[in-house]
Amino acid sequence: MRTSPSYTASYRIEVDEATTTVVQIVDTVAATGAEVKGLDVADSDRGRIVIDLTCDMRDSAHRAQVRDALASLPGVKTESVADQTFMSHIGGKIEIHSKVPLRNRDDLSRAYTPGVARVCTAIHDMPQKAHLLTMKANTVAVVSDGTAVLGLGDIGPEAALPVMEGKAVLFKEFGGVDAWPVVLDTKDTEEIISIVKAIAPGYGGINLEDISAPRCFEIEERLRAELDIPVFHDDQHGTAIVVLAALLNALKIVGKRIEDVRIVVSGVGAAGNAIIRLLLAQGAKDIVGYGRTGALAADQTEGMHPTRKALAEATNPRLVHGSLKEGLADADVFIGVSSGNILTPDDVATMADNAIVFALANPTPEVDPIGAAAHAAVVATGRSDYPNQINNVLAFPGLFRGLLDAKVKEITTEVLRVAAIAIASVISEDELSPSYIIPGAFDKRVAPAVSRAVRKAVRDLPTVAIPVQPDLLLG
Repeated sequence: MRTSPSYTASYRIEVDEATTTVVQIVDTVAATGAEVKGLDVADSDRGRIVIDLTCDMRDSAHRAQVRDALASLPGVKTESVADQTFMSHIGGKIEIHSKVPLRNRDDLSRAYTPGVARVCTAIHDMPQKAHLLTMKANTVAVVSDGTAVLGLGDIGPEAALPVMEGKAVLFKEFGGVDAWPVVLDTKDTEEIISIVKAIAPGYGGINLEDISAPRCFEIEERLRAELDIPVFHDDQHGTAIVVLAALLNALKIVGKRIEDVRIVVSGVGAAGNAIIRLLLAQGAKDIVGYGRTGALAADQTEGMHPTRKALAEATNPRLVHGSLKEGLADADVFIGVSSGNILTPDDVATMADNAIVFALANPTPEVDPIGAAAHAAVVATGRSDYPNQINNVLAFPGLFRGLLDAKVKEITTEVLRVAAIAIASVISEDELSPSYIIPGAFDKRVAPAVSRAVRKAVRDLPTVAIPVQPDLLLG
């Protein structure tokens, strides 16, 4: 297992230089497999120095191993250990700032009472003005019940909050969108729908996050039908957008067309369902989805959940049956959104020539990426320490930027499809390579490209219809 910035720790140590040198300390720490990232002298007094030593570790046990290694050195005392990941979350990761000055009584009278009453009256007379005169114009609610958080499962709303805060940070950093975490202490589908509808007046869009399947399907479908603002389930459609973008470029590398390839998808939950639907919209013809019991097929749907039944009926035209490993033979594309280590490199070897493997389970991919690369032409994962990371941050900031700017009421499949094409198009034909089929998370070209594509795609969709008139800002 590699070291990771997720396990960065800083050790404040006091050292008697007459007994142990700094070089010996660095060698001892490096011998444990830790990666030394920094060494700073905080204080020095007559041969005794205080050092802040920062390292990347493999996990929490490795952090303790480094602490014990330091303790074994003569003249070395560890005063404190700080986990940098936990330190970055102290007090939360987001806060509110005012956009207007509050310097005197005049400012106060305009921002709040009595002046604010005039704005309230204007919105009452024309509700659409809320999209112009309030935070609704640029604010998204990130809503979760904490039932499907990362790979951790049902950990509850409080434990989900750090993820939702992180999502809000990404919205702001990459799309300029103000987002706010809303974690709900209920798993009841009807109650979640009711709560989101009740808070919707304060937001320009809803981003559903980490809600378990199959409940997430009904929640999203109902909210889309019953609200007049865009509703987006990132675990489904954000993943699908980025997968399609990566696949479009991977197919260019291997010289194949999406209409012609055989695609195997492992995992038919929220992400797998949305990926398959979007690939079909892009023109894919031969997709076989695999759940825990094997291939989904239209001739074996008795007792299936309606969502899964509909998926079975829309895919697998050859009526393939059996296990994932059996179905992988001669497939051109494997997309995994399921569980780690369910395949071996030998399984990948049974695929067609110039195969494409997207092993997206996190933190452990469905198949070892290095082993898969021995047999596949293109390999992608959900991890940041391998090439071609499939990362939803490429999709949702630009998507919502475009939706909020266009003030549309809904998200269509075509909007999702053009967002994927926009992400793929950021990489030119000359730049494409087997190790570079998808832009990096920090590529500043991505969000504007997605936003432009979305605004163009929604031109004919219903909007909140804010009128353009000279006295719009009068009341």
